[in-house]
Amino acid sequence: MMTAHVYENPLITRYATRKMAELWSSHRRVSTWRKLWVVLAEVERELGLNIDEDQIAELKANVETIDFERAAYHEKRLRHDVMAHVHTYGEVAPKARAIIHLGATSCYVTDNADLILIREALHQVRASLVGSIDALARFAEQWSTLPCLGYTHFQPAQLVTVGKRATLWCQELILDLQDIEHRIEKLPFLGVKGTTGTQASFLALFDGDHAKVEELDHRVAAAFQFSATVPVSGQTYSRKIDTQVVSALGGIAESAHRFGSDLRLLAHEREIEEPFESEQIGSSAMAYKRNPMRAERMCSLARFVMALHAPTAQTGATQWLERTLDDSAIRRLTLPQAFLGVDAVLNLYLNMVPGLVVNQAVVAQHVDQELPFMATENLMMAAVRAGGDRQELHEHIRKHSLAARKQMVEQGLPNDLPQRLSTDPNFSGVDLGAVLQPANFVGRSPEQVHDFLNREVEPIRKKYPELLGQSRDVHV
Repeated sequence: MMTAHVYENPLITRYATRKMAELWSSHRRVSTWRKLWVVLAEVERELGLNIDEDQIAELKANVETIDFERAAYHEKRLRHDVMAHVHTYGEVAPKARAIIHLGATSCYVTDNADLILIREALHQVRASLVGSIDALARFAEQWSTLPCLGYTHFQPAQLVTVGKRATLWCQELILDLQDIEHRIEKLPFLGVKGTTGTQASFLALFDGDHAKVEELDHRVAAAFQFSATVPVSGQTYSRKIDTQVVSALGGIAESAHRFGSDLRLLAHEREIEEPFESEQIGSSAMAYKRNPMRAERMCSLARFVMALHAPTAQTGATQWLERTLDDSAIRRLTLPQAFLGVDAVLNLYLNMVPGLVVNQAVVAQHVDQELPFMATENLMMAAVRAGGDRQELHEHIRKHSLAARKQMVEQGLPNDLPQRLSTDPNFSGVDLGAVLQPANFVGRSPEQVHDFLNREVEPIRKKYPELLGQSRDVHV
């Protein structure tokens, strides 16, 4: 419930999806702790410890019945969040109270739960990434042949096509997808490691039986569909894993910032505009404004996510031998918010891209303004083939070009270089209209689009067919 009297995280109230917000909720976190306690007890019983079926059944029956007010009471008294929930769980499962958390340290539940949530969040990110790649690919295909000005240094350069430019945005998301897939594949479980990672408490429980301790570690991980646990640890898993994950999320934010910035530039040029709803207001004062608010929001959120890499890396760098608790508070902030921020960014991709508007007349106008200058060498070669002298032709084109440019910048008039050349007898043998066809100046742009879609995008579509054709609403 929203309240106007207490600060609320805008990632939750305005930007991220409900699905991602629920994943990082307190209920999801603590219910995952309880599932970890259940599995620990189950496997310990399987391996011979004195735990009975009634205790396991009682634990299972109360996984979701979490009294957070009672837990807050215990935490205020004990100053320990995990033990507060051990006591709260024990009150609703009194038969099992004595064996909850048996042999474990707090990081058994906190770290393993974080890894479970990270994995699920990575799956959500992957789904949105695939949808965004598919949307950009559809856009690229639709506009694969439409010539537009290319820009270097944000100055007019050789022509490309609208679709070819979109493949640049799409390619970066594909690189991000590869990174996310790698992180999902390589993400380990902490497993059952004990207070300093030596598994000493579990070795004591199993009377020095190393094989049973190893089997405990393996079975608990398998119960949560992890194929491997970290080979060694202190009390926690290496915080470098967090850095690797947040770095991958930062890569998505980097791509999004580039895409959002490009859209803002193109919106300024009035070539491409993001969706604009019928009652949307661009400015409270300037009623005519159509601001690129979604692209601006994308850049803003992307900057936030990119900035989270530094504190995550600093945390990984200051672990103090087997454990220090100064990673706790900051991880409660950085991990969820990195995912919530990227979720919001990808939500904007899936909202904007399917509704992008290409103003073809404006695109053509900009091409017409600059193409005659870009085509001067082609015009000169055509005139040479018609019998002209290359050096003389060069001088004529130079003078006409400078005059046309001067008229454009001093009087704001259109580029009339083609008209000037059409009245110059030195170019009478040149079909100016044929030479100045924009499609003649886009190189292999259309072919590159189709090659890119076939080689890079189609394998992704075949791998994730259920994730194609997505679109999203934005909250505000």
